[in-house]
Amino acid sequence: MSEIIHHPQGAIAADQLSPCWSCKGPVDRRALFCHTCSVIQPPQALDHFSRLGLAPRFDLTSEEIERNYFRFQRIVHPDRFASKSAREKVLSQAQAVAFNDAYETLRHPVARALHLLELLGAPLPKGEHTVKDPMLLMAALQDREALDEAKTAEAVEAIIGKGQLAYDKTLAALSDHFARDELKAAQAAVLRLRYMEKLLEEARIRRARFV
Repeated sequence: MSEIIHHPQGAIAADQLSPCWSCKGPVDRRALFCHTCSVIQPPQALDHFSRLGLAPRFDLTSEEIERNYFRFQRIVHPDRFASKSAREKVLSQAQAVAFNDAYETLRHPVARALHLLELLGAPLPKGEHTVKDPMLLMAALQDREALDEAKTAEAVEAIIGKGQLAYDKTLAALSDHFARDELKAAQAAVLRLRYMEKLLEEARIRRARFV
C-alpha cells in the first residue's frame, strides 16, 4: 500500500509525487505548479485523458474535450511566462506541447479509441493495420471500383454520402463495444473506421478535381 502524504490540497499517495525541480518539495505528478514554491513543473508521463482531466471513456463530446483543453492551455501558454526564467519558459512550452498532443489524440475518434484500447490493456497487435472481415473486404473492393469509375462530381458525392453513413454506423457500434467492454469487437471496429476514413479522404480529393 502506498504511503499517504498530506498536503494542503489533500492526501496524495507517495507514488504520485515527484520532487519539484526548483525547491525539491514534493509535487503531485498531475500538478502543473509546485505546491510549495508555485513554479511550473515539467509534463509528467500521463495518459491523454488524465492530462486533460477527463475520465478514460470513448464517449466524449467535442465540447468537453475543447473546454478542458483550452482551460489548461490558458494556464500554461508561453505568453504568460514571458517574464519568467529561461527554465520556466521551456517548461511552459513543453506543457503546451503535451496538452496539444492530448487534444489532437482525443478529438479524433479513431485516435481516441486506439489510446483507450491501450489503457484497457487491449492495444491493436503490433503491425495490425489490415481488415480481415471478408464482407468488409468485398465491400471495400466494390467501393474502390465505384470510385475509380466515378466520372462526375455527383457520382463521387454519392459515394461520399454512402461512406459517411457507414462510418457513422460503425462509430456508433464502436461506442457500444466500449460500453459493453467488448474489446475484441472494438479493435475490429477501429480497423474498419481506419479503412473508411481513407476511402472518404480519397473520395473528397477526387471530388475536388471536379470543382
